[in-house]
Amino acid sequence: MITVRRSEERGHFDHGWLDTHHTFSFADYHDPNWMGFRHLRVLNEDRVQPGDGFPPHAHRDMEIISYVLAGALEHRDSMGTGSVIRPGDVQRMSAGTGVTHSESNHSRRDLVHFLQIWIVPRERGLPPSYEQKTFGDEDKRGTLRLVASEDGREGSVTIHQDAAVYASLLAPRQEVVHRLRPRRHAWAQVARGVVALSGRALRQGDGVAVSDEDALTIVGVEPAEILLFDLP
Repeated sequence: MITVRRSEERGHFDHGWLDTHHTFSFADYHDPNWMGFRHLRVLNEDRVQPGDGFPPHAHRDMEIISYVLAGALEHRDSMGTGSVIRPGDVQRMSAGTGVTHSESNHSRRDLVHFLQIWIVPRERGLPPSYEQKTFGDEDKRGTLRLVASEDGREGSVTIHQDAAVYASLLAPRQEVVHRLRPRRHAWAQVARGVVALSGRALRQGDGVAVSDEDALTIVGVEPAEILLFDLP
């Protein structure tokens, strides 16, 4: 079964400093039909104005992944971490027993555009931790590059859940295939461009929930960037 979540159906708020779209219920946006998908709880597409950002705020018991599409995102947290995340970087913060952090646009001139992803961990009360790795365009071009996994295999960042996150850059007519093991599910998110997923046309911001399928075939229609989540 394949269920399409169109970009224009998402929750949308323009706060001036922040233009945000919520694939799933988040903050003031509530849709009982879209509370998340399996262990994928939050998938927000955020655009933050230059010199602005999210002030310090607290999280706990959540795996938080930031995936930057354009610009530079500055991160600071109560663990003493300070970093700048740019396109190609994948940041993972395990909130665990509790962490306070801020995220802001590192630039005084350019917009930062990124995806904020929350995955529910396999257990509560884990120690907070942070990890950041870079995956270049050549690593993702025409293939599904593993960027996050439970065991950190293939150089991916480590998440505390039986889930795998892949990133791919597709040129027109390039094809990738992801096979799902029995009782596994998938979510595909188009970060930019246009693709065809198992015959369905998907544009930037569209997402797809997949269950009871053996495989997914994704073909570039226009130059595209996608994320694919393999979930229990």
